[in-house]
Amino acid sequence: MDLQLAQKKVLISGSTAGIGYAIAKGFAKEGAIVYVNGRTQTGVDNAVSKIFSEVPHATVEGIAADLATEEGFKILTQQLPSVDILVNNLGLFEPVDFFESKDEDWLKLFNINVMSGVRLTRFYMPQMLQNNWGRVVFISSESGIQIPTEMIHYGLSKTAQLSLTNGLAQLTKGTQVTVNAVLPGPTFSEGAERFFGELATQRNTSIKEVEHQYFTETRPLSLLQRFITPDEVAATVLFIASEWAAATNGAAIKADGGILKGIH
Repeated sequence: MDLQLAQKKVLISGSTAGIGYAIAKGFAKEGAIVYVNGRTQTGVDNAVSKIFSEVPHATVEGIAADLATEEGFKILTQQLPSVDILVNNLGLFEPVDFFESKDEDWLKLFNINVMSGVRLTRFYMPQMLQNNWGRVVFISSESGIQIPTEMIHYGLSKTAQLSLTNGLAQLTKGTQVTVNAVLPGPTFSEGAERFFGELATQRNTSIKEVEHQYFTETRPLSLLQRFITPDEVAATVLFIASEWAAATNGAAIKADGGILKGIH
């Protein structure tokens, strides 16, 4: 299937590793003009080089900017004044006991996970509406619906992205612009690998055993019963950004391995 993404200009925030990198690589394979973003020049350069090594024909550039800050937002948008497709992927998760959490814990995650996407969408989406074509995709999480008790502040930030998706989609009425959210389940990204690697060390066991325990005890509703790969999430994002998904707007699309039950 031709996704008709060739020559589309795409920005993926937080795309030097994990799901973001997989999305950037996927767009590069489809012939899009890809902009990789990360906080450090070294990280961005490494990601761009890695994409070229996997996709020799890629058209990809990198922009180093910390999009959790207004300064970083200004640096990026000055270098990249317009895009056809915006993927708001930048995000952070960290377990924090609710009763021991501090205001700064909540504000940090809200600023990174929510406000980075607010700033970028506020800047790029008006141009999409003017051009009568565009795609905005928020990388939310199944945790936005099924709030994890070990990091309620993270769940709140992901629920906020779903509200943004719904509200912004209402602004696209009568146009060929869409705004959607993709909800990954537990994904074996670099962050998850570090997190579960630390757990394995603490428990004096293997990551595979921790994974088994995780899906048996913490996420027993998963139908997949394993971690999702970043490439599997990326495949969903690419379809949602394509011409074939023109009728999908304001949706929360699950790529969660079957954890969420019921109709959402």
